[in-house]
Amino acid sequence: MPIVAQSTETTDWVSRFADEVIEESERRAPGKPVVVASGLSPSGPIHLGNLREVMTPHLVADEIRRRGHVVRHLISWDDYDRYRKVPAGVPGVDESWAQHIGKPLTSVPAPKGSVHPNWAEHFKAAMITSLAELGVEYDGISQTEQYTSGVYREQVLFAMKHRGDIDAILDQYRTKKAPAKKQQKPLDEAEIEAAEGSGAAAEDDGSSDAGYFPYKPYCGSCEKDFTTVTAYDDDSTELTYTCSACGFSETVLLNQFNRGKLVWKVDWPMRWAYEGVVFEPSGVDHSSPGSSFQVGGQIVGIFGGKQPIGPMYAFVGISGMAKMSSSKGGVPTPADALQIMEPQLLRWLYARRRPNQSFKIAFDQEIQRLYDEWDKLAGKVAGGTSQAFGSGGGSVLPADAAAYTRAVGTAAAELPKTPRPMPYRTLASIADITAGAEDQTLRILSELDPQNPLGSLDEVRPRLDKAETWINTQVPAEERTVVRDEPDAELLKSLDDQGRESLRLLLDGLDANWSLDGLTHLVYGVPKIQAGFPIDATAKELPPEIKVSQRTFFARLYHLLVGRDTGPRLPTLLLAVGQERVRRLLGE
Repeated sequence: MPIVAQSTETTDWVSRFADEVIEESERRAPGKPVVVASGLSPSGPIHLGNLREVMTPHLVADEIRRRGHVVRHLISWDDYDRYRKVPAGVPGVDESWAQHIGKPLTSVPAPKGSVHPNWAEHFKAAMITSLAELGVEYDGISQTEQYTSGVYREQVLFAMKHRGDIDAILDQYRTKKAPAKKQQKPLDEAEIEAAEGSGAAAEDDGSSDAGYFPYKPYCGSCEKDFTTVTAYDDDSTELTYTCSACGFSETVLLNQFNRGKLVWKVDWPMRWAYEGVVFEPSGVDHSSPGSSFQVGGQIVGIFGGKQPIGPMYAFVGISGMAKMSSSKGGVPTPADALQIMEPQLLRWLYARRRPNQSFKIAFDQEIQRLYDEWDKLAGKVAGGTSQAFGSGGGSVLPADAAAYTRAVGTAAAELPKTPRPMPYRTLASIADITAGAEDQTLRILSELDPQNPLGSLDEVRPRLDKAETWINTQVPAEERTVVRDEPDAELLKSLDDQGRESLRLLLDGLDANWSLDGLTHLVYGVPKIQAGFPIDATAKELPPEIKVSQRTFFARLYHLLVGRDTGPRLPTLLLAVGQERVRRLLGE
């Protein structure tokens, strides 16, 4: 079982929200399960920014469970939202999908080659798999099923009956649109993303020349939502609408009609009241003044409910990439991240930052530093007993310990983990050099610590597999390591006496130092010996010039081994190349 965070813990953001949510839930519905919520629109790939919509309430819900309370984490799949546009870069999708714009997401065909029945199910599937791997416990709700089965019928009729009250609230926030100007400054990329959000934030609020109606039917002929309600009778519930896309018009009885939904700014607060939601975060697009969350806070009262505690969460970025928008193709998803990192690390990235703090998820070399930081934290939490190489004991702040606890498992159980978590950068370097050859990989990993050799690669999985995938999918070809087949005779011949002596000192010490620690000691020690200092001399005992000599020596070794100035850490590289081949390439 994971280390259990104490209920008295008040130093991290999760505990503070848990305190607030428990108190508010008891005030609203004593003895009832605590309800937290997330909403995801499967309008395209559900990206790592969207994951914050889930992880924020998940972490709070899990802390509440740890304290012995019953919690429901609802994930509303907004699969009855309209299909707004064709996302770029999605495999199996071309511009012919534009013909479906305006239909519910569950009425749009899935990308070509998909095994799923429709667009929404295709993009939900990958997220469902990722959430399972991340240990997220939730109750999924399909809004298509809710609306088309009539679950919300009473709420829809109630909203239509009280449309005047809803319209009055919305009118407080409406601004008259100025005539379009040809020289109007275009929105920059970030502003467009903020305006679009999940797609729902930018939808119309139900206003039309015929009056205000908070319900929007999907057309009975073309299935699209280019419809306008032209008349409604409260007593009979007779509703008439027309479709501007195909010209179709019909009159229906709303107390029997299930092919439509409330407009977003009414739909969201209706659900808060219907489900009794106490906590639901939202992105900046829903949280700005006059936006859905603020307006919903007033509309929810019409339905007899209260606005949930709702922190705004900031953007999540990718190293070297702008803020994410699911309307763009090629945006990394949780499934993409879980290909190259263990779920514990991904959970940690969301747990350690307050919701209003933006952060980046590394797909570049920064992932190695993140893993080093993670392993160091693991060592501290374990009191210095971690198996991670290079880990050590030390004090750890309560908030950092809490974030670690939330990352490695949930109230139910710890997540599956790598039994022997060797450094990610080491595993990546070895995967790079061996090109995935398992026998070579096992040999090298066993030589890292001869006193405690590896018995099987299963001991370093799944971390090894993640590192190998990162090397194969994220590292450019020009940055991959290719060991020389033959010695660089010209470079060896050009070495002066000092250069030849440095190679001799290294080669003479290989047998006695053939381990990760031994080779680290040796490669840093050769320049010390050449300068007349003991090999064990510390940095404080050495002049600054030694660092220059070490860099020169390292560059020479890289050129002789891999033909360039840099590469994987030299001790790892030497082990990976093997002693016999090292001796040959260094001219012995």
